[in-house]
Formats: sequence, structure tokens, C-alpha cells
Amino acid sequence: MSPQAQDQAASLVQSVDWLAIAPPTIAAVVALAVLVADLFVDGRKKALLGWVSVAGLALAALALLPLLDGDRSTFCLTGDADVCSYTADRFTLVVQFLVLGGALLAALLSMTTLKDAGKDAGGGADAGGDADKAFPEGEFWFLLLSSAAGAALLPASRDLATLIVALEVASLPAFALVGIKHGDRKSSEAALKFFLSSVTATAVSLMGVSFVYASTGTLYLTEIATRIEEVDPQLHTLAQAGVVLTLVGFAFKTAAVPFHFWVPDTYVGAPLPVAAYLSVVGKAVGFSGLILVTVIALPSYADVWGPALAALAALTMTIGNVGALRQVATRAYSAVRLLAWSSVGQAGYLLVPIAAAAYSDDAQKAIGSTVAYALMYAAVNLGAFAVAALVARTKPLNRISDYRGLYASRPLAALVLGFFLLCLAGLPPGIIGLFAKVTVFSAAVEAGLGWLAVVMAVNVVIALFYYLQWTTLLFRAPEGEPESHRVPAPLTAAIALTAVLGVALSGAPQLILRFSDTGLF
Repeated sequence: MSPQAQDQAASLVQSVDWLAIAPPTIAAVVALAVLVADLFVDGRKKALLGWVSVAGLALAALALLPLLDGDRSTFCLTGDADVCSYTADRFTLVVQFLVLGGALLAALLSMTTLKDAGKDAGGGADAGGDADKAFPEGEFWFLLLSSAAGAALLPASRDLATLIVALEVASLPAFALVGIKHGDRKSSEAALKFFLSSVTATAVSLMGVSFVYASTGTLYLTEIATRIEEVDPQLHTLAQAGVVLTLVGFAFKTAAVPFHFWVPDTYVGAPLPVAAYLSVVGKAVGFSGLILVTVIALPSYADVWGPALAALAALTMTIGNVGALRQVATRAYSAVRLLAWSSVGQAGYLLVPIAAAAYSDDAQKAIGSTVAYALMYAAVNLGAFAVAALVARTKPLNRISDYRGLYASRPLAALVLGFFLLCLAGLPPGIIGLFAKVTVFSAAVEAGLGWLAVVMAVNVVIALFYYLQWTTLLFRAPEGEPESHRVPAPLTAAIALTAVLGVALSGAPQLILRFSDTGLF
């Protein structure tokens, strides 16, 4: 090789900051370790894989602590150290904490679900049962960890290629998780719907990315922000189309209307821990992607994405809450369907500050409101799914009517679920839910989106009805003899962690609401 070629090759070599990329890397390495270990672990000791996965996610979350001292970037251009593919700034760390914490709680829920499935299958092949109807544990943990690694990578991505790759790494394992239970037709149908709709949205997003690249000649978000302002007038329409199409994939992940149709059937067909994971981590992936593309890469096209996101927010919260309101208490899986439609409505609230960033002089403050709300939502929604998983152990059809008189048999679980529902409704003692909604409402008003604030206020009132209806049902007299069963330790831990977190945030809401005052970037 000639000296000139050697110099050119050397100029392409990028240094790697291993500490910066530690959180998603640890999750990915543990995923591979679990997959390999599954080949050698005896069927009766598969539970060890679950504990290893929980420990790996905890370690990945702890790896965020050394990054708190300042922003770190890696995979940067050799000629320009400010243009990087991976940045661990304050926004990245907060979203990674949400993702890894949510995945950890979903893993705790999954341990109980996998154990119960193994019992229902008669103990597996070694015990002469029908192993085909149980969950393949090694594959389950590998898929969950892989998806968490992709979700943790996405908020740190600072170029469109890495962003799309992270989105797909987070999504592809999720398809398999939804349909992982062998012999379950409902689960298979849900996975197919989820897969087909997601692939279509991703294809549209990739077309949008290609349009943006064709217009600007770069994939780096900060470079796009500069170059797209100077696009040739003949390419202006192409750039606008690219902006809109790029947002489609992330709108799908957030379950924004009209990309929400997969949510109810997917949540019902998926194992409950997977539904809980999608409701929180899936949304975190979508919203972090939307924020990066709009606020960092395309601030000059705020006149395009601002009105679009405002309209999506209004439609999403309205259709989501109306869908939840229409759930019949005696219908099979109505509790999960209500949580699914509720998550669509909550997605509308989360979209409001992102839309407001297009009209606000302080976009960072608006984005901080979305992240603060997302942190509140993650804690209480995972807690609600955890109690739903507890009820499903004795009432597998998980109807809302099955929760009648829960206080008589499980007073602590009823109190905790009631608290979570009040947080989602924004009523005391769920102070954090109230403050988070006020913060989002204020972001809309300060941005001059008074009509959107009015739509949000109407939807909050609609949501109060079905949240309170479910809450009052918990404390009514039961229709039969109260049933009481021993609660597994992982499920107890998940409920306790979310309850403690919800109460702590209600007692000290400034722990997360400060993001709406100081911004994140």
C-alpha cells in the first residue's frame, strides 16, 4: 500500500469511547452470553438465565453513573470532532435510564410469567409435559436484552443511519417477543399485525431518510440542520417530503393516530410483560427518535413538522381516550385493552410538547416537558401492568370486572393499582401525574397552541371517567369468596419498585419536573 493510501486509511480510523457506549454494549453482550448459556443450562435451571438478564440490565443502568460528569461523544469525524455518530449527553442519559429501567421491570414481570407458563405446560419436555406451549426461555431473554440494547442506543444516535439501525434493533426482537408463545394463535396474529404495520412504516421512513440525504448530502443530524437551510430551491419539495416521511416510522412507534391500529390487538396477544415493555420502552424509542429528528436535525422545517405533530397530538389523545372509554367491563381482556387505548391517549399528551417546540422560543424547555411526562408515565404504567399480571394469574381473561373487590383479597395490590390509575388520571394523591399534565399543558399555552391545550383539557376530563370507574371497582364488595394466592418474589419486587417510585415522585415531583425548566440539550 502506498504512503498516500496509508494516510487516507489512517484518517478514516475513529477512536472509541468505551465508557460512553457502555450501557447499550453491556445489554448486547449479556444478550449474547444468555443465548450461548442457554445451550448448556439444564431445563430445570433456566430460571438462572432470567436472573442473569436482570443483573445485566441493572449493570447497564449503573453504567450511566460515570457519564453524569459531562457530555461525551464518540465515532466522530476525524476532520471535525464536533460531528459524531454517538453522543452521551443529558438527554441521552435520561432516556437510557428510562429504557433500561423499564426493561428491568419488564424482566422482573417476565420471570413470573415464564415460570407460570412452564407449570402450565406440565414442567416441560423433561417432565413429560407439552413443552411447545411454554415460552422458550433462552430465546425470550436474548430477544428482550437485544431490544433493550437497541432502545438504549437510539437516544445517543446522532446520524440517520445509526438512528434507523437502532430503531430496527429495538423493533425486530419485539416482533418475536409478541408471538413467542408456541401454539397460541392470538399471540401469532398479534405478532403478524405488529410486524407488517411496522415494516411498512419503516420502509416509508427509509424513503424519507433517502430524500433528506439526497437534499443535504449528509446523514449527521447537526450537519443536516445546517445544510438543509441552504437546499437548492429545486430540491425544496424533496426535502419537505423527506421530513414528513422520516417522521412516519417514529410516529408508528409512539402509537400516534393513524399509526395506532396495531396497539390493542398486539397488547392483548402479547405476554403481559411484553405489552408492558412495548407501552413504555417502545414509546421511549419513538419519542426520542422524533425529538432528535425534529429539534436537532430539522429545526428550520418547524413549519412542516410543527403543525403535523400538533394535529397528530390532538387526534391521538382523542381517539385513544374514546377507545378506552368504550371498553366493556365484562369483555375478555378488557383490562389490557383499556390500558392499550389509554397508552394511545397518553401518547397524545407526550406529543404536545414536541409540537410546541416548533412554536416556542425555548425548544429545550418544551422537550424537557415531554421527557418529564414520559418518566412519570413509565413508572405508573409499568406498575399498572404489574398488578394486571398479578390478577391474570388467577383470572386469565383479565376483564375489568375481574378487579371487583380486589381490595378484599389483596388490599395492598388494590391500593397500589388505585394510586397508579389516579396518577394516570392526574388526580391526588397521584401528585406527579397532576404536575406532569400541568407541565405539558403549560408548554402548549406558552407556545401559543391554545386550541391544543383546550383539546387536552377535554381529553383529561374524558379520561377521568374510565380511570375513576376502574378505581372505584377495586373497592366494591366482591361477587364471590375472595381468592388469595402466594405472589412470586419477582412480581412482588416489580410492584413494590413501581409503587415506591410513584410515591417518591408524588412526594418530590421536582426530581423530574426540573427537566421542563432547564431543558436537556
